Amino acid sequence: MAAKHVEFTKEMREAGYTILAPNMLNFHFSLMEKVLHLNGYNVEILKNDGPGVMAEGLKYVHNDTCVPALLVIGQFIDALHSGKYNLNKVALAITQTGGGCRASNYIFLLRKALKKANLDHIPVISINMSGLEKCSGFQLTIPLVRQVIASLVYGDCIMHVSNQTRPYEYKKGETDALIERWNSQLIEQFNAGRGLSKKEIRANMSRIAADFDAIARSREKKTRVGIVGEIYVKYSPLGNNRLEEFLRTQDCEFMLPGLMGFLLFKIDNRIQDIDLYGGNPLKKLFCSLLKKYVQGMEALLIESISAHPDFVPPSAFSHTKSLVQDVIGYGCKMGEGWLLTAEMLELAENGYENIICAQPFGCLPNHIAGKGMIRRLTQAHPGINIVPIDYDLSATKVNQENRIRLMLAIANDTHKKKQQQELLIAQDEAAAGRCSGSCDACRKQAV
Repeated sequence: MAAKHVEFTKEMREAGYTILAPNMLNFHFSLMEKVLHLNGYNVEILKNDGPGVMAEGLKYVHNDTCVPALLVIGQFIDALHSGKYNLNKVALAITQTGGGCRASNYIFLLRKALKKANLDHIPVISINMSGLEKCSGFQLTIPLVRQVIASLVYGDCIMHVSNQTRPYEYKKGETDALIERWNSQLIEQFNAGRGLSKKEIRANMSRIAADFDAIARSREKKTRVGIVGEIYVKYSPLGNNRLEEFLRTQDCEFMLPGLMGFLLFKIDNRIQDIDLYGGNPLKKLFCSLLKKYVQGMEALLIESISAHPDFVPPSAFSHTKSLVQDVIGYGCKMGEGWLLTAEMLELAENGYENIICAQPFGCLPNHIAGKGMIRRLTQAHPGINIVPIDYDLSATKVNQENRIRLMLAIANDTHKKKQQQELLIAQDEAAAGRCSGSCDACRKQAV
């Protein structure tokens, strides 16, 4: 028998209830927030952080629960206790992926926490495509899904090109200013009902890549670092102690895999489950069509970035999946599952061999498909340099950053030796008359 809970109704939506949602990626989520507004949902992406969020999480959630659940629920309760919202006209929204991990199960932890805090009259909206829960006041329509996917692909595009531009810009702050300008432009287009068709997305992403490529920057190549891990801790500054801000102070270039790959991973899992265990053929048809559509958006993303040789584009999902064919089984799909292992190989293949694997406390899939695969990955890709970093509410930021500094020291030394070797090879080729003088090593020697 299903547990009773307060439903978010059409009447609540029409009454303008404020729908609070946890934050993860600022740019992606700011666009999704606007898309939801355009569809009649008064959504607010939460920005509150700090010790109050952690304290509320520990107060209302058992401390053996994984860190992302503690932080997300703590962020909700902290916001509700802030006095900013009318507690009789507010709702909470959270995603459920349909798997066995916390992304499906901690909606019940949230409701339990609300009850403990005497806030169980507040409705919780489950955003899912697995039929786990439905509510009359929130519907994932096909137009809304298309608009959300557009937000994700724009976010991935800007994340990829900005991360490859910011470390080298001559005028500090120019990359971040361009991010804000494009955020304003896209929201303005959304308000006018534009920027959401395939043709408009292709045109916008071509302009985005061109605008970032036009930023004056150094042509040197710094030590490259990749970031993987459980999805929330990988992306959320609240979850990873502002990891990206720290890396920006370390004179390196870092890269995160985009959300499009994770979305395709989840769709692909639905199809694979039906192939292995049977299921509704109509569901498989829908998932197959959705996968084809998302792969079309992914192709536009890769096409736009590939048009600029100074940028490294993301790999196609099909290629990323093929990288782990002989490394880890595709049946390992709890949480991030085999995708976590595949993303490390994708990053290494694209030149980001120094990898931070963000491990939240209580995340068993991450410890198996992340830390547990390090030995196998060093065999599959010699030279890969992976450091697992534990993110726990009791772990100190100083210890986490010192471990990253140690990894970077090794990476910088390897990078320097590689550059010296490339320079020697280029000099030998130039002496033999085989080099035109246009390679990176020759340009550095000329400077």
